[in-house]
Amino acid sequence: MRLENSATVPGRVAVRSGTLLAALGVLAFSFTFPATLWSLEGFGPWTSTALRCALAGLAAAALLYAERGTPSDLVPPRRHLPALFVVAAGCVIAFPLFTALALQTTSAGNAAVVIGALPLATASYASVRTGARHSPLFWAAAVTGALAVVGFTLLRTGGAPGPGDLYLFLALAGAAAGYAEGGRLAGLLPGRKVISWALLLALPLTAPLSVLALALEPAHITTTALAGLAYLALVSQFGGFVVWYGGMGLIGVVRASQLQLAQPLLTLVWAVLLLGEHLTAAAPLTAAVVLTCVVVTQRAR
Repeated sequence: MRLENSATVPGRVAVRSGTLLAALGVLAFSFTFPATLWSLEGFGPWTSTALRCALAGLAAAALLYAERGTPSDLVPPRRHLPALFVVAAGCVIAFPLFTALALQTTSAGNAAVVIGALPLATASYASVRTGARHSPLFWAAAVTGALAVVGFTLLRTGGAPGPGDLYLFLALAGAAAGYAEGGRLAGLLPGRKVISWALLLALPLTAPLSVLALALEPAHITTTALAGLAYLALVSQFGGFVVWYGGMGLIGVVRASQLQLAQPLLTLVWAVLLLGEHLTAAAPLTAAVVLTCVVVTQRAR
């Protein structure tokens, strides 16, 4: 009988737990674009973004205060502030705002291009930031998966760039930096504190912006718009990041980011079921390629 090394078993448990947490984050994020479109039915893009982030910030403050019950828990360590500001700028401000602006002129399927390229962008940023090295097989699988998703989405939309493309690229750049810096911090801090502190750092901006946007953008409040906004605030902007950064802290930024290769296809499923969009015959083939690439990147050294 072969005995397991005592250090190996906890390591495997951590990898499995981290993979599960990161996968739950991907599942939570996959509904973000449909929820954004729902929110935009009743709110303008600036209002939707500001309210989403401000409400998530209040939820984060409540969580941090409830854990210890002291005001000091609301203040992050000074040494982590630069990275937290990147998370706040990229994940709390840039990605929600630019995707909301983009979805005014493009469909959820077209916007999925962002998600298709995000794992590769996150992995590249993290590798440059940390100096980490990865095998050629890892990068070949990551690039193949990203190209498969981008190619499928462009084929589905006819390959014609629209006015929202610039917003999508800006959203991509912001999210990649925020994911990478947040994932690095999640190796040192609980994931829930990483996103909570980032939301609190943005709250002095998002709270007054919510009031200003409500005054300047007409609102037509409906049940659908409120449901979309609630999902964006409590799941996309807060709960999803809690499990996502928690997973990143256990299995690493680059490896966790590759799980997002499945996110565009999940988004397209929600778009079909809830928004009435139609999938092409290429969807099953793309799904097989993407899932294969995810498996390869998870196992590659």
